[in-house]
Amino acid sequence: MQVTEKDVRNALKKVKDPELGLDLVVLGLIYDIDIEGDAVKATISLTSPFCPVAGQIVDEVKAAIEGVEGVASAQVDLTFSPPWTADRIAPLIRASLGL
Repeated sequence: MQVTEKDVRNALKKVKDPELGLDLVVLGLIYDIDIEGDAVKATISLTSPFCPVAGQIVDEVKAAIEGVEGVASAQVDLTFSPPWTADRIAPLIRASLGL
């Protein structure tokens, strides 16, 4: 079975930002997903570069991707370029959060 970006994004919806309680996909923290065969590389960010649980979130993202059927390996790169802003959240959700 060929792994798709949609499969990976669906798996990443299970990974929540502990402070905001929303998943990383909704928050716009998934910057890029690159799939080559059964290997997936995800580039993510966090709401703050000073996040005390950054390592835990990276581990959860890696585990979620590796849980997708057809994925043999996952690599997660953390970036703060460009810095995350609330503008990356979908407008409807942003409005419901009062942002």
